[in-house]
Amino acid sequence: MAIANPYQQYQQQSVMTASPGELTLMLYNGCIKFIRQAKLGIEAGDIERANNSIIRCQDILEELMVTLKPEYDISASLSALYDYMYNRLIDANIGKDLSILDEVLEMVTEIRDTWAEAIKINRRLVYGG
Repeated sequence: MAIANPYQQYQQQSVMTASPGELTLMLYNGCIKFIRQAKLGIEAGDIERANNSIIRCQDILEELMVTLKPEYDISASLSALYDYMYNRLIDANIGKDLSILDEVLEMVTEIRDTWAEAIKINRRLVYGG
């Protein structure tokens, strides 16, 4: 019997114990990671790596879209934003365009940073401090 990779076990445990807000933050971080990998793939001429990384980022955006709760006003705005980024990633993948990836990376990073700040504020409100 093979011993499981400790890093994989840690990652799996992190996901299993994360709050919904932390899971969303992980999705944003994953999207950022895959955009960076796509950029590296394009720069290295590794079209398959770039394609696969962009598709992974699109998968994350789809997950973010389906988890939106329509009862919140912001959901419609986020849905439109995710849809825009998704379509820009299609354009980036077709043209292997670094400038489009930079555009989407900036947008996702800004959303991620805002989300991380909201989590911090929520923790202070809930737990004091």
